[in-house]
Amino acid sequence: QVQLVESGGDLVQPGGSLRLSCAASGRSFYNPDMSWFRQVPGKERSFVAAVRGSGGSSVTADSVKGRFTVSRDNAKNTLYLQMNSLKPEDTAIYYCAITNSRVILSRLRDGANYDYWGQGTQVTVSS
Repeated sequence: QVQLVESGGDLVQPGGSLRLSCAASGRSFYNPDMSWFRQVPGKERSFVAAVRGSGGSSVTADSVKGRFTVSRDNAKNTLYLQMNSLKPEDTAIYYCAITNSRVILSRLRDGANYDYWGQGTQVTVSS
């Protein structure tokens, strides 16, 4: 079994930055593809960014492209999301997820492909 624990969420002013972390544990680690999703209460979960197990390729949602960067440190079993130029519409609970499926990069946008999810961390962007 795999456990995912997100951290780094906070209240930040518009235009500010945050870095989220997602620590993975629970089995001998095998560098699966990992992603960030977000959800606002009452709305569907939406894809934010994904990175391959090797860290060599990534894909980012159009709504955050140029502002958010996904990365990982496989030695630490940790996934990151650097968020810059934050906007009020970025306010959400952010979740990390792992997939054991081997899919093309674009299919990593689909939450149905994921096997493990964290509990989430709240990001609030407000003045």
